[in-house]
Amino acid sequence: MEGAHVSDEARRLAGVDTSTPNLARMHDYFLGGKDNFAVDREAAEAVLAVAPEVRVMAREHQAFNLRALRFLVEQGITQFINLGTGLPNEFNTHELVQAQAPGTHVAYVENDPVTLVHGRALLARGPGTAMVKGDVMHPGELLADPGLREIIDFDRPVGLLLFGVLQYIPDKSDPFRRVAELRAALPAGSYIVITHVVFDARPEAAEPIVDVYRKMRGGPAEGGARTREDILPFFDGLDLVDPGVVYVREWRPDSPFLQERPEKAWVMVGVGRKTGP
Repeated sequence: MEGAHVSDEARRLAGVDTSTPNLARMHDYFLGGKDNFAVDREAAEAVLAVAPEVRVMAREHQAFNLRALRFLVEQGITQFINLGTGLPNEFNTHELVQAQAPGTHVAYVENDPVTLVHGRALLARGPGTAMVKGDVMHPGELLADPGLREIIDFDRPVGLLLFGVLQYIPDKSDPFRRVAELRAALPAGSYIVITHVVFDARPEAAEPIVDVYRKMRGGPAEGGARTREDILPFFDGLDLVDPGVVYVREWRPDSPFLQERPEKAWVMVGVGRKTGP
């Protein structure tokens, strides 16, 4: 059955075009979920045909998310903006941070119709949570959104989560400027968490994988594949938290054994703190 957990009602309300693959639903498929359609599975399998380790990378990415959220709560962050929310699962940001710090506010930001419908039904029905339509490419509209402003106080530090939303956006679309605009809106003491697939260890996989996502987005015919050096400007203006921008397995692992062969999970991650205006 297509999208066993994505109800017909959700599709109807969202006006979903199931002929186009979607990043959140592909990620759900990589993690073994059922909230995806045939077109998502086809695109995901095209990626897996080039790099079967992507399933492992998805799990490593999820484990990092848990570690990063725990760290930010320990630093006293009690409000989060999660861009590129993805579909609801057992690792929802608001549940994780509110378990550590009750009363924490979480604003989810997403522009996929199915994710918005599911999020508003499941993620944002508790106190301190909201689901806002938007994306990283339109920071001005997002920052002015009344729903975001209702739940996030920009006079206090914020945790901005950019989990896998910047990869494959070509340089000509200037994602670096968009991140800089978001950073400028955050008060001192805020943190930005970024995860980004890089191709240092698998340069031969760059073109075929990026081509899959390029076709999905209908974007330009070039750009999107980056190395570690390429993504460092995303962290401009931030003080990097130790150990810096590293492979996902290397960022504060729960056990030293978990960071073996870090290049096998070729996702770079970093956490930066804004200290100035």
